[in-house]
Amino acid sequence: MRTLYRNDPAMDPSGFVLLADYVPHIIQEIRYYSTYNFIGERIDGYEEPCALLTVEAARALKSVASELFVQGYRLKVFDAYRPVCAVKSFVLWGIEDQDIRMKPYFYPDLEKQALFAEGYIAKQSSHSRGSAVDLTLLDMKTGKEVDMGSPFDLFSPVSHPDCRTITDEQYENRMLLQRAMIRSGFLPIDCEWWHFSLKNEPYPDTYFAFPVSSAYLKR
Repeated sequence: MRTLYRNDPAMDPSGFVLLADYVPHIIQEIRYYSTYNFIGERIDGYEEPCALLTVEAARALKSVASELFVQGYRLKVFDAYRPVCAVKSFVLWGIEDQDIRMKPYFYPDLEKQALFAEGYIAKQSSHSRGSAVDLTLLDMKTGKEVDMGSPFDLFSPVSHPDCRTITDEQYENRMLLQRAMIRSGFLPIDCEWWHFSLKNEPYPDTYFAFPVSSAYLKR
């Protein structure tokens, strides 16, 4: 398929797969397909509530899932591949849109403009290269998400992986996820405990633009 897109590699999905095909017991709650996100609307480019990743990232995440599954945990994914148009939507919302309806839930202590300076929103996202993922753990005994000390996409210092104002148990839960991800080749970032990127990503210079859709992969 790649030859079909040689004039526009950003629209070439041939190196991507449905994450659920690689990790059958993965849980998906694709927040940007829903209205429960920091903008409050479904985000441009999310045509289906599914996680897409490069083949390499999906294989690495399968290794993480297998390791944690035997310890009693399942992976729950909030976001994976994110098309360029979605990132543009974030930027335009941050710069031009006056809507702050979701502020109490996602950035209660920050003004919208500060989301850029603090690194929570960027003009380009590693997600658009197809090998980054936002995720947490689900405890199979309780059927609930593991307590990480802050929810996904809470833009606050308490969401920094090394934050120590949370409890020891919450911190250790973060480290459980982080250690497993690092062992399988992912790298964390310093402001979001849920975000990881594949260290040896296959497309380090390509920001993809095709939609989040299983149907698009089959074209």
